Amino acid sequence: MHQDALQNAVQFAIDHETPWDRSVHGVWGVHPNDPPPWNKLLGPVHDRGPVSGTIYFEGKHLTSWGVPHRADLTFSIAKTYLALLAGVAHDRGLLSVTEPISKKIRGIGFDTGQNADITWANMLQQTSEWEGECFTFSDQADHYRHVNFAAAPNGKKGDLRKRNKPGTYWEYNDVRINQLSLALLHLFQRPLPEVFREAVMEPVGASNNWQWVGYDNSWVDIAGKRVQSVPGGTHWGGGLSICSEDQAKIGQMILDHGRANGKQVISKDWIMQMQTPCPIAPNYGYLVCLNTEKRVFPSAAAASFFAIGAGGSYTWIEPERKLVVVVRWIDSTHVDEFFSLVYKAIS
Repeated sequence: MHQDALQNAVQFAIDHETPWDRSVHGVWGVHPNDPPPWNKLLGPVHDRGPVSGTIYFEGKHLTSWGVPHRADLTFSIAKTYLALLAGVAHDRGLLSVTEPISKKIRGIGFDTGQNADITWANMLQQTSEWEGECFTFSDQADHYRHVNFAAAPNGKKGDLRKRNKPGTYWEYNDVRINQLSLALLHLFQRPLPEVFREAVMEPVGASNNWQWVGYDNSWVDIAGKRVQSVPGGTHWGGGLSICSEDQAKIGQMILDHGRANGKQVISKDWIMQMQTPCPIAPNYGYLVCLNTEKRVFPSAAAASFFAIGAGGSYTWIEPERKLVVVVRWIDSTHVDEFFSLVYKAIS
């Protein structure tokens, strides 16, 4: 490890901060880019901190910078954590990925039409083509959505398009992700943050400095109690606030095939399933971004995979060199160069 090169990588990240304002009252967030009536917040948000990060190399903490203990909104990295919760359910025998969700969950939008045929794998790979409203927002809100790690769709965001057969069309769609979260809530019959704390955060040795909250209108009845369903991101507010140190611990657990502190937190089988390319979207697994053929990040190894959140939040897991890198609030146009600088520091 080369200390000067490591400091160069850290300084590069600090010097290339996201263009998002640090205050939520400025140019901030994803929702302003939506067409009405979906260009609004449904849940709480808060100001962000500066560029921060944490790096683990060969299982050891290498460095941290910025304010690594500050809990900041992590946007779509929460999707990957939903995949971990699905893994908990899988390991407990609560779900089979090839089984239609309607076999276990009734009355929340999987009962009729092609929605009844949607499997857990379809939802985890974002190929479900689920149709409906989740907490007043239609799946149409994210039709033709473009994300940086996928080809641009042939249409304008928010325009209605014909839904395809489940499993035949890939689309990054936050309404459907929220529907998946709702389904997991009904499957566990407990608030997902509670399950996440007990099944993942405590075993990896994370702090208590995090929270996962839902929308003002996402309260549902579960086992006779009013429970808030949480979103898989912060597209319309709410979501997961967490620090880079805790994210790195989760990433290290994933790198170690689901193990942490001498215990199997998530089964190795599930961790491998998460990294398996979707048949129609080879750069996507179970709510993780894959670097197949280095298509997404040319500087990172092809075996790399990522949890990615809007505003420049990345968890990079690199199995070949046993790297876990968390960087928050970096300008996404410069993150590939940052990855190359990290390599130089450890080579």
